[in-house]
This record gives sequence, structure tokens and C-alpha cells, in this order.
Amino acid sequence: MVEQLKPRYSVNWISKIAEIPQAEWDALALPLKTPFLEWEWLNNMETSGSATAKAGWLPHHLTVWRDRSLVAAAPLYLKGHSYGEFVFDHQWAELSERLGVRYYPKLLGMSPFTPAEGYRFLIAPGEDEDDLTELMVGAIDHFCIKNRISGCNFLYADPDWQEVMLRHGFVRWLHHSFVWANRGFQSFDDYLAMFNANQRRNIKRERKAVGQAGLRVQPITGEAISRSLLSQVYDFYGDTCDKFGWWGSKYLTRKFFEQLYPNYLHRIVIFAVYHEADDHHPVGMSFCLTKADQLYGRYWGAFRDFDNLHFDTCYYSPIAWAIDHNIQTFDPGAGGRHKKRRGFPATPNHSLHRFYDDRLSQILHTYIDQVNAMEQQEIELINQDLPFKQG
Repeated sequence: MVEQLKPRYSVNWISKIAEIPQAEWDALALPLKTPFLEWEWLNNMETSGSATAKAGWLPHHLTVWRDRSLVAAAPLYLKGHSYGEFVFDHQWAELSERLGVRYYPKLLGMSPFTPAEGYRFLIAPGEDEDDLTELMVGAIDHFCIKNRISGCNFLYADPDWQEVMLRHGFVRWLHHSFVWANRGFQSFDDYLAMFNANQRRNIKRERKAVGQAGLRVQPITGEAISRSLLSQVYDFYGDTCDKFGWWGSKYLTRKFFEQLYPNYLHRIVIFAVYHEADDHHPVGMSFCLTKADQLYGRYWGAFRDFDNLHFDTCYYSPIAWAIDHNIQTFDPGAGGRHKKRRGFPATPNHSLHRFYDDRLSQILHTYIDQVNAMEQQEIELINQDLPFKQG
């Protein structure tokens, strides 16, 4: 249903990205830093059966039009649970239950299963961002209130966009991830030089162990990536998830990876691990995406346990590739237990929230500063213990 809101604009809620021509959507998404809001990635999430109503991710995207031209959009999902978000709001769900407030469904803005900073409204260049943002927030408020949706949440928000949304009454919740930054490195040895002597030795020993096991890590990009190789990515990804049982978070289907061929190959970097005894069939693999000067680690797996292979395939080889290709930041994905010792400081990111129940909203506004202060202390404590050279 199309609702006329202003003489210039109309708002339309759509149930799948495929309702929008790719060229029109990407005219808004391609200028952004993140690759995860582009049409090919989001459409693949839906058509592969990964982000669907059955999986608890009901697409409900907001679009804004002037005449027949798409001028703004927001990828949004109605969620019946909190899995696949990596921002853990279960305490809010438990509080809601105690208050007798229905927490689910909630309206969520993020790229599904992708804990990488960069979410924002997509607004065409040259348009009035403040005007369109006000219109879109009003449409979201109207939809949530009318349908008794507990809240609207934007996860891994673009830092520049956060200030805009704070002016529209959203509340910022601080989190952290672990992100590598290029300090002007010209080589992998430059990267090693920032560590203290003990950790430099550890990293060299870990990489050496991979070579001594008869393994080599090979970056594969662009047209060198075949459909069958992408299908193998699923095998490794699925095996890793299965090893963690119920906590394995196997959200993506094989079809998702296969459908990245051939139209998304320009974003993909695969680090395939080959044994000297078989130079054709990888024994391990990590799957990364890149855009401009950013690199994102997403999934990994290995069918055999090799000492330190995870560290080399997911951290060291991507860092070496990043330095060679003038990448400025490398976000290796969720989790952090192994990352800080390998040069990934705790790095702030934020989510943005609005509750439509007065009680939940009051609690959020009352305590969020205290929650954020505690998170900031944790970030500082983590970063005080990084194994870098003094000074």
C-alpha cells in the first residue's frame, strides 16, 4: 500500500528487495562505505532462504519515492527473536516480560547476520537528508505504534549517521568489536614491528607452524573464484558451525554462497589453504569481503585441526593482503578472545534504539548513560593490555 505523505514524496513498504530494480537501489547504496547494504547482498539473503520470515527475519523495507524515482530506502526486518544480530538485547526482552510488555516482534535495521559497522538510511545524493530522515522516522513511528511493535533498533550504525538519529530522539547504546587499523604499514614486517618482542616471536612461530605442516594460504579474488569454490565455502562454514552445536549459528544456506557467483565476485576475497600433497582441494578457507579501503572477515573453516591455521587464515594472511592492497581497516568479524593479541584493539560501535512502551522507554533513557560508561571502561581495560611496544 502506498501512502501519500507530502506533495513531493510517497512512502512504500516492500516485502522483498527484488521489488526494487538493482540499478535504482544501488544508486543509493554504492556510494556508502559498507558493501553489506548493496542490492546483490541483501537480495541474496532473501532469495537464498537465509533471511526470511521462516527464519525469523521478515523483510519489511521502507522506501521513499518522488514521482517514480527512488530517493531513499531503509532495509528493515520484523524479528521474532534476537538471533543473528550479535547485539545481545536479551536483558531487554526479559525486562519486557517482567513488565508484561510484548517484546517481539521488533523492527530491526541491519544487514542480516553481519556484525559490521555501516548501517544507515540510504538517501540519494543531492536530496535533503534532514527532510527525508524526518519523513522516514515518522513513517517508522506510525507503523510501529499502529502495529504494536515494541521498538525500532538500528545495529552497527554508521558513525556519521548516529548524530542525525540522535536529533530524532533515538538513544545510542555503546558496544565494541575488534578492528585492525593500518598504521601506514608498507609490509607485514612493519605490522610485526608494533608488537613487543615476545608477541613478535609468537606470531612468527604461529605462521612458521603453518608452513611446517606443509600448508600454504592462497588469496583468491575476482574471476578466479568459481561457483564450486563458493559452494566449498559453505562446506567449511557449515562444518565450523556444526562443531559449536546449537551455538553454531548456521544462518546462511549453500544457495547463498553459490548465488554470489558471478555478480558479487568483485567484493570477495577467499583465503584458501592447500596442502603440499594436494594442490587442488583446499583443506581450509576463510571468506572475506572488501570495498574501497575496507576488508571484512566473515566465515572460516578447516576439515582438519592444524596448529595456528585459524590465526594465519583469518588474521595474518588477510592482514598481509590488506597491507599489499592499501586497506586501511580490517574488521575480522564477531568475537574477540584471540584478536586483541594479534593487533585488533577493542573499537567502539553503537546501536540506536527507540521503545514505544513508555515504561521501557523511561528505563532506557534513565540507565543508558550508566550502561555506556561501563562499556567504555571495558574497552579501555582491554586496550590497556594490548601486546604493543611501549610508546
